[in-house]
Amino acid sequence: MEEIKIYTKTGDNGTTSLFSGKRIPKYDIRIKAYGSVDELNAWLGLIRDSSDFDYAKSTLVKIQKQLMVVASQLAIESQEDFPENLVPIQRDEVRFLEQEIDLLTKRLLPLKNFVIPGGHILVSYTHLARSVCRRTERYITELNHQESISPSIIAYVNRLSDYLFTLSRIFALDLDIKEIKWSGN
Repeated sequence: MEEIKIYTKTGDNGTTSLFSGKRIPKYDIRIKAYGSVDELNAWLGLIRDSSDFDYAKSTLVKIQKQLMVVASQLAIESQEDFPENLVPIQRDEVRFLEQEIDLLTKRLLPLKNFVIPGGHILVSYTHLARSVCRRTERYITELNHQESISPSIIAYVNRLSDYLFTLSRIFALDLDIKEIKWSGN
């Protein structure tokens, strides 16, 4: 049996392959979009590994799996290359995030100011993930400006940043960390 190596050397010239095999520059907006999804997924893994809260762990694993789908969808240029075993992100996944946000929000006091990130490493990690999620959203919407991206993907990533903000606030609450509010001064 031939040993499979992790390195291929095919990217040494600054290009990478899409799902179809087509080579494109590594700086292409499509690569930035799904590369940012990958970074976001890694942050969610760090949050999950750093948390002792069961309510977050199972939800984060589910989200991480969906982010794998998002990244895969972004790596596919045409429907004819779409694998049969991949189920695209649907509105149900967006609704799942909305339900999670609503569930967590019931425990929080209404927010009337901005929140300064920090107070505990878990809260900070979650804010970092939220900001990576926002960058991911910017890349995906930039790609959508060039070619049509599933509206469900765009809505999912948008809602995910809202979930992460809410999760950061719940972590602060459960860790008894006083949020630092900001109102312009």
